[in-house]
Amino acid sequence: MKTDRKTIVVSEFIDASAIESLQRHFDVRADATLVERPETLRERLADADALIVRNRTQVTAALLDAAPRLAVVGRLGVGLDNIDVGACDARGIEVIPATGANARAVAEYVIATSLMLLRGAYLSSAAVAQGRWPRTALSGGREVAGSTMAVIGFGGIGQLVAQLAHGLGMQVVGHDPHVPADAACWREQRVQCVSFADALRAADVVSVHVPLVDGTRNLLGAAPLSTLKPHAVVINTSRGGVIDESALADALRHARIGGAALDVFADEPLKAGSPLADAPNLILTPHIAGLTLQSNERVSTLIASRVTTALLDAARDAMNPHGAST
Repeated sequence: MKTDRKTIVVSEFIDASAIESLQRHFDVRADATLVERPETLRERLADADALIVRNRTQVTAALLDAAPRLAVVGRLGVGLDNIDVGACDARGIEVIPATGANARAVAEYVIATSLMLLRGAYLSSAAVAQGRWPRTALSGGREVAGSTMAVIGFGGIGQLVAQLAHGLGMQVVGHDPHVPADAACWREQRVQCVSFADALRAADVVSVHVPLVDGTRNLLGAAPLSTLKPHAVVINTSRGGVIDESALADALRHARIGGAALDVFADEPLKAGSPLADAPNLILTPHIAGLTLQSNERVSTLIASRVTTALLDAARDAMNPHGAST
């Protein structure tokens, strides 16, 4: 029997409650393995009206060519570097990110890793379990209270990081070329707006929150890293490629900085032979800073709601193209 229900394809994991919500209105083909099977994904998109992805599905012009009915792309996250936004615009496809829904998870990750890296005492479990007692070596850790957090990129996540850092007694400076120095957010968050160079020089912790574009690629390379204090730590939860991984690994191996935490990488998954593999004082996580039980539910619910609204509005407009009252 023919149905006029629209079809939604979900190519990566999404909260089950969001699938149930979408199924009230649409035919939903949710398969988290589709990201690993691009040809199958293309086949599923042949009659799809919407596609929901995370960060791994590459929504290219070629993929869009296989989806002639596509009207909406929902992004279970914030960054859009895996989506050809220009190609979507050219085809009249609406792109919907989950702005703000995972900010708390990312900000807490930044604070947690700041505490771990500055204190320097939480990577010794194996040594202690083996009978060693590195008490003297681990007794020189730093407290975050009185330290300076440098927030590079002062959007919603950067501002929330600043709030949490203030709660721990940290001073906060920030840099964002796209936020004017007289913008209200600097005053509201009690953050001093400074140049990129001054932010790095002041920092005990550097937290990066910028998109990956031509102007931010290798933003933290060898030269900027050389201006950091020897005990300073760097945390990147934004996008791989913003930090020069080879330069960072070299700075860690030669103790030119105190430590780092990377949740994102130039190539994901991280490839064998990466210079990061043997770097000391380094925490590596698999792009999960924004993923918690709570944030996944918020992100999934938000995107399900907004995709539903977009498709239902489009259907109403198609039935009533001239806006006449019914």
